[in-house]
Amino acid sequence: MERMLLYDVALASSAVAATSSRLAKRDLLAAVLTRATADDLEIVVCYLSGELRQRRTGIGWATLGSAPEAAAEPSLSVAEVDEEFERASAVAGSGSAARRAEIVSRLFTRATPPEQRLLRGLVAGDLRQGALDAAVLDAVAAASGVPLALVRRAAMLRGASGPVAVAAMSGGADAVAAFGLTVGQPVRPMLAASAPDVAAAMDKAGTPTCLDVKLDGVRIQVHQEGDSVRVFTRSLDEITDRLPGVCAVVRSLARASLILDGEVLVLDSAGRPRPFQETSSRTASHTGTDEPVPFFFDVLHVDGEDLLDAPLAARLATLDGLLPAAHRVDRRATDDPVAAQAFFDDAVAAGQEGVVVKALHAGYDAGRRGSAWVKVKPRHTLDLVVLAVEEGSGRRRGWLSNIHLGARDASGGFVMLGKTFKGMTDEMLAKQTERFLALEVSRSGHVVHLRPEQVVEIAFDGLQRSTRYPGGLALRFARVLRYRDDLSADDADTIDTVRDLGGVTR
Repeated sequence: MERMLLYDVALASSAVAATSSRLAKRDLLAAVLTRATADDLEIVVCYLSGELRQRRTGIGWATLGSAPEAAAEPSLSVAEVDEEFERASAVAGSGSAARRAEIVSRLFTRATPPEQRLLRGLVAGDLRQGALDAAVLDAVAAASGVPLALVRRAAMLRGASGPVAVAAMSGGADAVAAFGLTVGQPVRPMLAASAPDVAAAMDKAGTPTCLDVKLDGVRIQVHQEGDSVRVFTRSLDEITDRLPGVCAVVRSLARASLILDGEVLVLDSAGRPRPFQETSSRTASHTGTDEPVPFFFDVLHVDGEDLLDAPLAARLATLDGLLPAAHRVDRRATDDPVAAQAFFDDAVAAGQEGVVVKALHAGYDAGRRGSAWVKVKPRHTLDLVVLAVEEGSGRRRGWLSNIHLGARDASGGFVMLGKTFKGMTDEMLAKQTERFLALEVSRSGHVVHLRPEQVVEIAFDGLQRSTRYPGGLALRFARVLRYRDDLSADDADTIDTVRDLGGVTR
């Protein structure tokens, strides 16, 4: 069977972008998956999801901008493209930029116009076709006949959609069901919805509930088997060698196998959390003398027993028997709104972000953001994507300053909600200028348009209806709290979440 051409994927991507119908997108994607060979399927799934298999290629927009003219006839297979990007990701050292430019030139010389558009979108992370991972999983289920719920669960447990698609298309439901929780293989973490206050969060989660302190730290998932301990981030990147203290704590538990969910924090001498940027910087590199302290709030596996489907109450009982209080997140089980509010107030007074209200009957819904976990902060905050930035003026001349903020929408794009330059220190302005120049796609006047990759946490005082922005809403008094380098654009809040916070219906 012939290998699939990149041209076929590019045409499908263009067709998906041209329709707003979720069912039509699913059917278009399913048709491509059905035609792909087993060897090509994992690559095709990644490309249709708008991603490369290589997390980093080192190819910048400037290199893409100087790409050669397009070819007249298609000849590139998806396998060849994947091999070229693999070569680019392995390039290092002196002259690496020139060698990557050679690879890009080689690829783009053989690519037709639709293929060049696809390649640019994949490298830039800006493939606006509305075919994100969820839509591709819908297509995998349709093409294979495997129930969608089973496909989604397998992708969450595997942490990737490509291998699940291969299993579904080649082995059906039994092969997909074989994906289970595996020590050493990180799963996509369970996520929390948002509520404006504690009472609303308790209503959303239902009873019985408990409240966890929401730490201002970095999410980690720790896997231990014997003496081997591995630490993963929220985005499933491994950072084991950066956190030896975490590994030592988990080894000291002396269990045969474990999977723990929690956070790490850098603390000051009084035991209060240091600013998030310090924890983030420390977990992003080997530098720094302060060892982050782990605090765990969930357990997914212990000594050969999977606990994903066990109710939270049972998982917490197991966690309490495993860990000393010094390494457990503070928790209060209550259905009393007054007691819950007092717990929230104490958490904020201690320098933490707020609380997460959790349903004690719920299982661990890997990779999903539902009502079983609901976070509450002392102010309204959203994780939004920076879509563009404006050149500064006056004291901020020479910096990129005013940022354009967007929430995710169901089609895979972004809905602009406003702009802000409030809350930015000079240090932040300098760093964001460097960062945004690297993400630059184009300019129109004083506005620099960006690849939608950088997530920023925004505080705001409320929402107001607006005819200026396509979502019909605008943020009131938006200000920057911090840049979230630990989150991807897919982790940003959705326009539906924003509407829920504002009590706005479509």
